[in-house]
Amino acid sequence: MTVETPHAPARDAAPGAAGTNPFDEAQWSTPYGLPPFERIAPEHFGPAFAKALAAHQAEIAAIAADDRASSFDNTIAAMERAGQDLDRVASTFFNLTGSHTNPALQAIERDIGPKLARHGSAIYLNADLWARIARVDADAEHLGEEERRVLDRYRTRFRRAGADLAPEPKERVAEIASRMAVLGTRFSQNLLADESGFSLPLDGEDDLAGLPEFLREAAAEAATERGGGNSHVITLSRSLVDPFLVFSTRRDLRERAYEAWTHRGEGGGETDNRAIITEIVALRAERARLLGFESFAHFKLDDTMAGSPDAAMQLLREVWAPARQRAAKERGQLQALVQADGGNFTIQAHDWRHYAEKLRRAEHDIDESEIKPYLSLEGVIQASFDTASRLFGLRFEEVRDVPRYHADLRIWAVTNADGSPVGLFLGDYFARASKRSGAWMSAFRSQERLSGDIKPIIVNVMNFAKAPKGEPTLLSFDDARTLFHEFGHALHGLLSDVTYPLLSGTSVSGDFVELPSQLYEHWLEQPEVLRQHARHYRTGAPMPEDLLSRLLAARTFNQGFSTVEYTASAIVDMTLHLSAAGEAGLDVLAFEADALRRIAMPAEITMRHRSPHFAHIFSGDGYAAGYYSYIWSEVLDADAFDAFREAGDIFDPETAARLRRFVYGAGNLRDPREAYTAFRGRLPSIDPLLKKRGLVQAAA
Repeated sequence: MTVETPHAPARDAAPGAAGTNPFDEAQWSTPYGLPPFERIAPEHFGPAFAKALAAHQAEIAAIAADDRASSFDNTIAAMERAGQDLDRVASTFFNLTGSHTNPALQAIERDIGPKLARHGSAIYLNADLWARIARVDADAEHLGEEERRVLDRYRTRFRRAGADLAPEPKERVAEIASRMAVLGTRFSQNLLADESGFSLPLDGEDDLAGLPEFLREAAAEAATERGGGNSHVITLSRSLVDPFLVFSTRRDLRERAYEAWTHRGEGGGETDNRAIITEIVALRAERARLLGFESFAHFKLDDTMAGSPDAAMQLLREVWAPARQRAAKERGQLQALVQADGGNFTIQAHDWRHYAEKLRRAEHDIDESEIKPYLSLEGVIQASFDTASRLFGLRFEEVRDVPRYHADLRIWAVTNADGSPVGLFLGDYFARASKRSGAWMSAFRSQERLSGDIKPIIVNVMNFAKAPKGEPTLLSFDDARTLFHEFGHALHGLLSDVTYPLLSGTSVSGDFVELPSQLYEHWLEQPEVLRQHARHYRTGAPMPEDLLSRLLAARTFNQGFSTVEYTASAIVDMTLHLSAAGEAGLDVLAFEADALRRIAMPAEITMRHRSPHFAHIFSGDGYAAGYYSYIWSEVLDADAFDAFREAGDIFDPETAARLRRFVYGAGNLRDPREAYTAFRGRLPSIDPLLKKRGLVQAAA
């Protein structure tokens, strides 16, 4: 989700001229309407937010006070047209706070979060506005399907925000929203501080023992960027920590790195997130109860494809049993390797990746350092573009003389096969201390047609370890999969084909939004894609067929471990939000430990995201009681890719056309069950998922 100093303004974007504010301009004259990053300084955001908030408040007040009879155009469409200046300021600001922040932006973030929450609450709890929305008559106006969908989504959103509540609980819901904005921001900033504040120095050959050349080079580059007197360092960038845990033969250093990685957010002091989590869980439970729901999980899943916590938990249980069984077999194999190596210890969590790599070499005659030379970042980017071209007819042309917020940012103009514009794609690939961890997709501008033919500006953010200057960055296969995953999200934003902003792109149910991204990963694993794009970074030679065969044969290797670490996180998330424990003073670590005990979590495996650094569910509400959505969507994606297999062509034009129309291009035009059925002809089965993860035999 190259390090600029995080304690100074972003020097890639120079401050604007004195007395000018780029956000005062009605439109930006930059190429493609990109934000003029070089002219935007932190001090511009405060006045810009104030002005945009006031303008939006006036627009909403005018709609609510309109003395004409309520209609779709003067109420719903008017709301969709309102707030464009606020959207522009907010999208620019929050993309920067995630990707390239600094103390000035973080201070603004702490201030603006509660203000935006109060602003949103004032809209959703406005009784006059709600009355107008309720009076819009779809049948009398003969509204089309898209207009009916927008109207329905507005009514659902207002009800879920408390529009039907009495004045006193309405006020409390607004107070909760404001406080939650404060807490989510603090959680994120604490996590970033813990991540950027840690480095493990590696000095001398003993500390570097076992590390392949690519990892030594990445650790040396990280040391240079961090400054100081160390020749090599391991930071908490996943692209450094993961391979270090795989390759380092220094068990003591693996343990130190693993402890730092898994204990982010719980080290005591100002950056400890445990008290924040306690308050967040309590406030979520209270809000759900005010809205008439048994728990926050019941509230959250009421508006999803799953429909209820029971349905989500049932899926998690169906996956957990065979995954745990498979992991137990894997653990036995790894312990045998420890003994064979002369190790007189029981395998621990910080050992698993190291011995799993040894087992993979033994079973499949393959190791990560053999694969990476064939997976340059450039090659994988081109593979993702070529796949989109073959599926959807897209073309990508890199543009260089355009504004950018960091020197590493790359930008492509995206067009259809006939040359018509689709949008702009931004790729921000390298880790730095000013960027939060992880990988994600976001939008500087979303597609819509209500205000004109608005083309999207979509960004993918990664945290790959940057190679030394002059050398290509090489990816692990997991890194390559992450790039394909996020590019699937990007295509969901780029290919959006709707009229109304509310329905645009990824604005879909939380357990449907991962379908386009996870489905896209499948093409990376196809031999014909790898044969074309997996080429040696020095010689240009394609990956040898023998290596390709061994790589693909190892796809389900270690899937017990991977499925257990993910599913445990999803179960803890759901269990936490089915509970009201936070109201009595939640001890989050004790709760987590008890939840894991009850599902018999293997001691040698740690949750993928422990609660104190579980940004998915505590930096905001997006994935709260919704982390299950990855596995829910994986049921969909495994079944969906089978549609191409059944067609006899992984790029079958007719299947791809349906996929673009009903999934990637459809936004939230339809209920997700209707959308999937329109593409596939039926709802999915769990069987392709179990087969994909190699859990079928374990489940039998």
